[in-house]
Amino acid sequence: MPATLTSLRDRSPSLDASAIVAGLVPPPQFADASFDSYIPDPDFESQAAARDRLESFASSGGPIKTGLFTRSKKDDSTRPGVYLDGGFGVGKTHLLAAAWHASGGRKKFFGTFLQYTSLVGALGFANAVDALRGSSLICIDEFELDDPGDTMMMTRMLGELVAGGTRVAATSNTPPHALGEGRFAAADFLREIHALAANFDTLRIDGTDYRKRSVEGEAPVRTNAEVARTVEAQRELGQVVTLDTFDGLLAHLATVHPSVYPRLVANVNLIALTDVHVIMNQTDALRLVAFIDRVYDAQIPLLASGVPISTVFGGDMINGGYRKKYLRCMSRLIALTNMV
Repeated sequence: MPATLTSLRDRSPSLDASAIVAGLVPPPQFADASFDSYIPDPDFESQAAARDRLESFASSGGPIKTGLFTRSKKDDSTRPGVYLDGGFGVGKTHLLAAAWHASGGRKKFFGTFLQYTSLVGALGFANAVDALRGSSLICIDEFELDDPGDTMMMTRMLGELVAGGTRVAATSNTPPHALGEGRFAAADFLREIHALAANFDTLRIDGTDYRKRSVEGEAPVRTNAEVARTVEAQRELGQVVTLDTFDGLLAHLATVHPSVYPRLVANVNLIALTDVHVIMNQTDALRLVAFIDRVYDAQIPLLASGVPISTVFGGDMINGGYRKKYLRCMSRLIALTNMV
């Protein structure tokens, strides 16, 4: 029987604190991630080294008795945090999820930076800390620096959690000592970031984007007629397929909190977009990045007409402060559109 969902605009999930907490687990793509299933690139020794170090970190998950901001001379093995630094597509999220699965303790959390800040927004700082308190491990994927207030709030929250014995593993595309560099100049902000960085064992992962090892160039483009035929055929097979105009999607994303984007695309088998065009508004562009991150987590194929969807970031966005975000998104768009 054909599915009834026809558009992403048919869904408007609300911000729900309990749902956010319940959703702090690895995304479906990494539900079975393990250190054994991580295949390091033999051309980059740092990948195997990072895997081995993180596996050791995950297996030695005893309580930490020092605070996050304590500047001690402890060696890397006793630091309360591990920070995975590297470009996109080198397997950082896979390793982070593997660490979550391998770590002991009944209470542990895995989420993006946005999910944690959204939890604070929904519960308030004190209640958010209480919800996470007592956990053996906090995993933070895609540690963000788009807002200095959010970053300092996260630093403070981690300080309180680690003081209670929680261990932390995080990823981003920038090493800790350089977080905020070139984007914010506030000395207090940089001091907060440096205090955080001093307590992490930083692991550099080199390599090329695995999504581009076999896929290069731009996202493939379909005609509107091809999109319509594919959507109809998949719906006749009972697949849940959404069809939206690109502008319609962008407008809808503005009405939905990014923390609930996973529920926006839950159980969707194919996302189809028509009339894709270059985006000149950075707010729209960043919402699209957040949305595509969740589509990629769910591994939902993407079908699009118009300009190649991997080329939508217009103006000089690609060379600005969010360059790495846009490049990661472009890589993921190429991969998703090649799944159809």
